[in-house]
Amino acid sequence: MNYRIRHTTRYQYPDVVSHCFNEARMSPLTAHGQQCVRSRFVIHPTPDYTSQREDYFGNQVTSFHILQPHRELTVTVYSDVHVDDLSQPLLFMKDTPWEAVRDQLAASLDSALLSVREFVLPSELAPLLEDVRAYALLSFLPGRPLLEAVKDLNKRIFTDFKYDPASTTISTPLADVLAQRAGVCQDFAHLAIACVRSVGLPARYVSGYLETLPPPGEEKMVGADASHAWFAVHNLDDGWVAFDPTNNVQPGVQHIMLAAGRDFADVTPLKGVIFGGAQHQLSVSVDVARHSG
Repeated sequence: MNYRIRHTTRYQYPDVVSHCFNEARMSPLTAHGQQCVRSRFVIHPTPDYTSQREDYFGNQVTSFHILQPHRELTVTVYSDVHVDDLSQPLLFMKDTPWEAVRDQLAASLDSALLSVREFVLPSELAPLLEDVRAYALLSFLPGRPLLEAVKDLNKRIFTDFKYDPASTTISTPLADVLAQRAGVCQDFAHLAIACVRSVGLPARYVSGYLETLPPPGEEKMVGADASHAWFAVHNLDDGWVAFDPTNNVQPGVQHIMLAAGRDFADVTPLKGVIFGGAQHQLSVSVDVARHSG
């Protein structure tokens, strides 16, 4: 499937910002069955400096500095992406008990797997909590195949938790999400990651886009698509296998990967330092359109 994506982030400030320094992870990945054909940034005001690099996790980072006074910052990224179906249903036919995967990973000296082992460690937004482990063990029963266990966990989060944008913020602790049984895609991804790591298995956070389709007979609204988050587990032989607990699916052609890391802090789409500006208003618009290119 081919997509053309427009992602606009706009900051408006009540006071003048004299200058700012920013990092953007808004260029889709070329990896894991996905190819970013092109990605173009349009930034206003025009930056005085820009550079591109690849971060530790392989994400594309665009850094830019604006050294002129401004009251508004707008960053729009236009991307063309080709996505293959990543749902990988055949993997479930050769699934391995989760304990075997855990033990093999812990004992392996394979250089390729050493980098995977760091995704077993807790991170700031996906800490290891006893209540989280107890919740995880309801899916990770003794001898249960790994992907079957993760699929069950994915379904339980979808069933047990209410999607409620008003229930959490970017800083809501995972313990609160678990207690109130409500949150958004970011919260559900962090919960799933913490559950998987609590039993000694690697899990990573994936940010991206989810194509939404209009009701039958209605036109699609521009900007109605969404930034999204899901997670992936590593099953050694086949690499990262993705799951979306917000929708109880395995990501397919409608999920477009933007970046991946230990948790959201590693993949924040746009972050930086400003001088001046005080409080700000933030607006984000995403449009994901299929095209035949």
